[in-house]
Amino acid sequence: MDAIALWQRYQDWLYYHPGLELYLDVSRMRFDDAFVASLMPKFEAAFAQMAALEAGAIANPDEQRMVGHYWLRDPQLAPSPELAQAITRSIADIESFAHQIHHGEIHPRRGGRFTDLISIGIGGSALGPEFVAQALSPDNPPLDIHFIDNTDPAGIDRTLHQLGDRLYSSLVLVISKSGGTPEPRNGMIEVQQKMMDLGINFADHAVAVTGYGSHLAQLAEPWLGTFPMFDWVGGRTSELSAVGLLPAALQGIPIREMLAGAKEMDAATRVHDLKTNPAALLALSWYFAGEGKGKKDMVVLPYKDSLLLFSRYLQQLVMESLGKEKDLDGNIVNQGIAVYGNKGSTDQHAYVQQLRDGLPNFFMTLIEVLRDREGAAVEVEPGITSGDYLSGLLTGTRQALYEKQRDSITVTIPQVTPKLVGALIALYERAVGLYGFLVNINAYHQPGVEAGKKAAAATLALQNQLVQVLQQESQPISLAALASKAGVPEQIETVYKILRHLAANDRGIELQGNLSQPASLLVILKP
Repeated sequence: MDAIALWQRYQDWLYYHPGLELYLDVSRMRFDDAFVASLMPKFEAAFAQMAALEAGAIANPDEQRMVGHYWLRDPQLAPSPELAQAITRSIADIESFAHQIHHGEIHPRRGGRFTDLISIGIGGSALGPEFVAQALSPDNPPLDIHFIDNTDPAGIDRTLHQLGDRLYSSLVLVISKSGGTPEPRNGMIEVQQKMMDLGINFADHAVAVTGYGSHLAQLAEPWLGTFPMFDWVGGRTSELSAVGLLPAALQGIPIREMLAGAKEMDAATRVHDLKTNPAALLALSWYFAGEGKGKKDMVVLPYKDSLLLFSRYLQQLVMESLGKEKDLDGNIVNQGIAVYGNKGSTDQHAYVQQLRDGLPNFFMTLIEVLRDREGAAVEVEPGITSGDYLSGLLTGTRQALYEKQRDSITVTIPQVTPKLVGALIALYERAVGLYGFLVNINAYHQPGVEAGKKAAAATLALQNQLVQVLQQESQPISLAALASKAGVPEQIETVYKILRHLAANDRGIELQGNLSQPASLLVILKP
């Protein structure tokens, strides 16, 4: 396609939102008019399904749950006055609590003010708050935030060690819908133990975001506060609930602006017209790139350091929502779109060589921020700034990829603000929902995640079982005999890995023999 034709295509497929000053360019996705026309019946159905979803339709038949994250930024859309009031009240309570923390009205028992925030969560309860903190936290926030988002003991130790004496002035936020998810529970217990060792009353420093009546809600009754995690909000769409708004408010981020940006984007993505609906344009592009089967990966490169974690946030939102074995009719379809990325221009040096000249198994999403910085520009060459270079590298990468028939989408925002971050979150939430309906899958449940949790629980139960068997043995026993006595002869590899881990951590297990020949090892409890 010649330059004039490309310029015309750019204008034909460029979306602009005047209120948000957001551009979406899908002109470098090489679909044609016939392809677009063929998808229109699917889009008409998807628009209707999304409208039903927002009206309160049951989106998760297996759990009998509504999906209402859109109501969080426009409570008037909630299907009942009670839900609308609960949303409005939770936002007001978050703002009130943050104000009391910032002004020392709620403070550590030993005096002074809270200086740090330890946020404990997993999945969407960590990725959303981490993304927003990286993007929007002020240079000198009222509370410095630290994340415990894994059950890695060394990682937890490092975070607590870095805090040092500031643990005495640290607020601890525990985020878990049920309170039973192992990773946040483990993080909570670890921090609780550390504070106990220092003579700190954990309850005087703790606040929870959890479901009504959950185990964590009961545990948190003597804590500083409890905020709701609504049953109809999934983890990966929870950033604009108390899950994300509470840590944001505590950092001094204006949460009303985030909600306003999301609300404005929601309105734009309700339009039942493909070319004037930015989420529909994204869904169209994703469908075209992967032939409606996720055949190509989505590479996300935000050209702004503050958006570093956007690709990680999108990984969960897109992959957990769309990665499904079966469609809504029960057919095995193995749907999904793999997402990876980091930031430009760093990753141009890391892997754009392969993207341009290697396997064409991806499509690119470039995130552009027009405003370079606050304050005066510095010329690194006559008439050229660092920001000019960043912009040029983005434009050059887009062109270099297109020359090799590699498709790309470009999202452009004027600057990184709470309003625009809220809008980006809403844009991709809606795009995921529309795409899910296009390919006839349930984007709002996660049976694969639940299967992994059950398998992990079974492994830990087996660990306890093995220790009990070993306690009855006075002599070393082979792995095969131990597995047999535990009633799991077919799981001998898992038995070996459990015991190896226990032995490596001085947990009373000794492996005797040639470690390079696991089948020959003998196991015994240390005296």
